[in-house]
Amino acid sequence: MLKVRILTALILGGALLVVLFALPPAATRAAFGLAFVGGAWEWAGFGGWRAPAARAAYALAIGALLALGWRYSASPAHLRTLLLGACAWWVVAFLWLSLAPDRQKPVLALLCGVPVLVPAFVALARVAASRGAVSGPDAVLWLLFLVFGADIGAFFAGRRFGRLKLAPRVSPSKTWEGFIGGMVVVAAIAGCAAVVFRRPVVGAVGFGCAVGLFSIVGDLTESMFKRAAGLKDSSALLPGHGGILDRIDSVTAAAPLFALGLFGARLLA
Repeated sequence: MLKVRILTALILGGALLVVLFALPPAATRAAFGLAFVGGAWEWAGFGGWRAPAARAAYALAIGALLALGWRYSASPAHLRTLLLGACAWWVVAFLWLSLAPDRQKPVLALLCGVPVLVPAFVALARVAASRGAVSGPDAVLWLLFLVFGADIGAFFAGRRFGRLKLAPRVSPSKTWEGFIGGMVVVAAIAGCAAVVFRRPVVGAVGFGCAVGLFSIVGDLTESMFKRAAGLKDSSALLPGHGGILDRIDSVTAAAPLFALGLFGARLLA
């Protein structure tokens, strides 16, 4: 299974590099949109929608909101409002995870797909299309380094040292030791980025760790909805990885904060 997981990851990584660095901006945005519409198809299952027609309707509705979000965010003020709203949602999601993860309703799960998917798409698409001290595609790549670093660090540290459960009611396999391992990797990646782009190391590491924390909340939030729906994976589309949502769950939470920080610091414009 690990070999299959690694092979799938390599294929996905190669496809991502093509999307970021070989395609024109409009095609990159379309590729991101397609991935998020596919994620919406899977998210419909969290609300108990199993019929293909119902899933397609939900995916199309989310797709329309992605397009509206892109147009709305053309104004820097509107983009900032959208990103701030998304970050506020993820704080609420953290409180939900911490206090009442069992309080679930299918219709609520469907509604929550909007703040999870739409702002994340806008954040990624706007970052990828931007220029500044960091190029847009490079910035997206660094975001993914942070997110995947948190995931990989947590996986291996959890396997080696994990004992104390992090969120047993949501994801019993995750541990505090894995969380610490993931954050150590995130701090190292953020420090490397600070050196590469000649930014203050302490500030970069602090910001990177905040992005890493949000990514973990995103991962646990999807786990909460899957658990309530009785699902192990969002789908079986990606061998060894589950579905699209199982790959972008952390990104959905990390991307808005990452974009807000980079645009706010004027590293991107």
